[in-house]
Amino acid sequence: MTTLSTDLAAWLDASAIRLDTSNDDAAEVLPRLAAAGLFRIGVPVAQGGSGGDVNDAVTAIAAVSERSLAAGFVFWGHRSFIEYLLQSPNAALREKLLPDLLAGRRAGATGLSNAMKFLSGIEELQIRATPEAGGTLRIDGKLPWVTNLRRGGFDVAAAVSGDGHAPAFVAVLSSDDQGLARSDDLDLMAMRATSTAALQFDNVRIGADRILHHNASEWLPKVRPAFLAMQCAMSSGLARRALAEAGARLNLGRDVLARPVTELTAALRAAEAALRDGLGGHRFVAHPAQLFRLRIRLAEIAAEALQIELSASGGRAYLAGPGAGFQRRQREAAFLPIITPSIVQLKLALQVHEQPLAGEPAAISAIA
Repeated sequence: MTTLSTDLAAWLDASAIRLDTSNDDAAEVLPRLAAAGLFRIGVPVAQGGSGGDVNDAVTAIAAVSERSLAAGFVFWGHRSFIEYLLQSPNAALREKLLPDLLAGRRAGATGLSNAMKFLSGIEELQIRATPEAGGTLRIDGKLPWVTNLRRGGFDVAAAVSGDGHAPAFVAVLSSDDQGLARSDDLDLMAMRATSTAALQFDNVRIGADRILHHNASEWLPKVRPAFLAMQCAMSSGLARRALAEAGARLNLGRDVLARPVTELTAALRAAEAALRDGLGGHRFVAHPAQLFRLRIRLAEIAAEALQIELSASGGRAYLAGPGAGFQRRQREAAFLPIITPSIVQLKLALQVHEQPLAGEPAAISAIA
């Protein structure tokens, strides 16, 4: 389990409600996480990281999400973009962008939510490319919801529909590109310090040096496990915190809740173990349905944990002052089912694509 630095933990605790309700401190989130070395976790030492693997990044995102899901969401978006660079065959682009990303000097955004839905046959790509003379590509389209579009400068990964019969590809677009327009921050009900906005691309021109991979359908299944596993970490962190808060109140005449806390804690640990095992064994590339199920289950566990915390807190949770932490977590939990791909979209993908999982590992079956 990742142990956050004392300074970062104190800042997250003090800022969590403000990060949820206001975008005033949005510019602080990325540098704070970077200063604690969190973006280097799971990145090879030779490339400026602290070593480890994606499972270590998942653990770190969960630790941050325990204290602030807004900060955890920013962490997920930024670290997902870093993961795309690590898995891209474009070494020159990786070497160019990675140092500033690891240091938090520039934001990385995952605009691949649309692409992940495209991969599952849920929707069409919303960005298209038109080849021009000299190998230049003209990019047009939009992304209606992207997180970590920091106003100090960002790069965003996007899947782009190829021209004619050419395959869709994945490219990096930059806040410095002419023709790229960022909207004002979206008027979210919570998690407002996440620099979440829409992007419009009108006659943006890039070269082949900005392409992460030339075939999205071939590459996206390989990066999807990390994308979704790090997303799962947000549910995991929030569930841990809610269960800890509930557990702390069991001696206040609410012993009847001890069993539900124990059982849900065991379910959470089983889901986390299945996530670690599947990710470490690279099983989710060939069997994405197992990961979809875990993403759904962890969001459900987080929602159940919040209900137990509410029961353990009683009327105190409904008072504006004493219940502020619970109320923030309740708003955060409402976001988990709709992060793209949403729970509904994942269930649709399972319904359309999943075959009976004969021989599925017992750990997965037990939590499904």
